[in-house]
Amino acid sequence: MNQAVELDHETCLELLTGGLVGRVAVCTPDGPHIVPVNYVVVEQSVVFRTRAYSVLGANAWAGRLAFEVDHLDVESRSGWSVVVHGRGEMVDDDEELAAVRAVGDPQPWAPGNRALYVRLRWSTLSGRRVS
Repeated sequence: MNQAVELDHETCLELLTGGLVGRVAVCTPDGPHIVPVNYVVVEQSVVFRTRAYSVLGANAWAGRLAFEVDHLDVESRSGWSVVVHGRGEMVDDDEELAAVRAVGDPQPWAPGNRALYVRLRWSTLSGRRVS
């Protein structure tokens, strides 16, 4: 029988840092939206790129966000999930952008120019594992 276990901070950070694609949840005037993004972890924040006039570009850099990365194994009915919550902010300072790129510039898989960098500084970091 499977059992759910809360993950400690270090394990959550390790799993989050090891990921490449996650989902950003943002509240908009039309309701909540969830968008997959490529990301990097820089200090205590998740950084991703988007288009300036997209749902994320219009709403994520100045509001409260949630971000999730996970892994599932359907056969064994097991997996883990790490979630962060915090405020989004635009990254437009040249030194801050250089610091992000030094860690690893998030490269969107979706086509088009995604020049807007958004940082989610988390206020909470939590996770669970089911195994």
